[in-house]
Amino acid sequence: MQSRFTWINGAMVETSQATVPFLTAGFHYGVAIFEGIRAYQTPRGLGVFRLREHMRRFEDSCRIVGFRELPHTVDEMMEVVRATVRANGFGDCYIRPLVWLADGGWNLTLDTGKPHVAVTVWEESVYLGQRSPEQGLKACVSSFTRHHPNAMMTKAKVSGNYANSIMAKTEAQRNGFDEAILLDPQGYVAECTGANLFVVRNGRLITPPADAILEGITRDTVRALAGDLGIPVQESQLSRDHLYVVDEVFVCGTAAEIVGVSSVDGRPIGAGVTGPITRVLREAYQSVVRGAHPRSEAWIALV
Repeated sequence: MQSRFTWINGAMVETSQATVPFLTAGFHYGVAIFEGIRAYQTPRGLGVFRLREHMRRFEDSCRIVGFRELPHTVDEMMEVVRATVRANGFGDCYIRPLVWLADGGWNLTLDTGKPHVAVTVWEESVYLGQRSPEQGLKACVSSFTRHHPNAMMTKAKVSGNYANSIMAKTEAQRNGFDEAILLDPQGYVAECTGANLFVVRNGRLITPPADAILEGITRDTVRALAGDLGIPVQESQLSRDHLYVVDEVFVCGTAAEIVGVSSVDGRPIGAGVTGPITRVLREAYQSVVRGAHPRSEAWIALV
């Protein structure tokens, strides 16, 4: 990972100088909101994929957590993102906006602190990359449960929420798997540690309902692309044993893009490799983020 410049509280500085004091409540208590966004090279230049949707979710997450006011509007944050991408001068890159509780907040309330904001950019390979896209991931059902929506705000991309993901993924990888699938408090499939999940059964895409998951922007993109391709999509609860008998499983997210799952809990999915509908959707996704799809113009913000 490398980053050259970071925009922090209104100033563009070298990333090494973009520091936060140790005595910062957001750091100690996990009170921070972030987004993960990607920019891709396109025939018209470098473009940020679905920037407005990401910044709207950033703002929504802050409202859900309870910040009363934010220093910048969605439009202002979009321009900050563009400026930070330009300053770093990368091609394909990953973008991380962050707002955190600062200037107080030690008594465990938001109202005695103040939100600070930063945006940085770095070059990163695909989050769930593997030796071959056709090989697929080895996944397991985690012993950890996805947050109850009344215990943690599952619609907000809160930094503190990700302790749940870190424990689940660490456990999975120590046990020889690539990724973990978390169940919701009722025992139904929720999502992975940093990505949403879809299954394919009898030519139909099925994804868990929005009740206890983070509503991913890539998830929304997949639903739209599937509709364009005439692939039926439905939201439906999935039990653990559903995963063992479907034709395909794949996960999706901004950092992960679209990655097939070849096995769950040691049981092969379909032929034990990335399935045909997953491949078609992955190709469509690469086309749209690279500016070669009819939807690209509406979804890409040129830098």
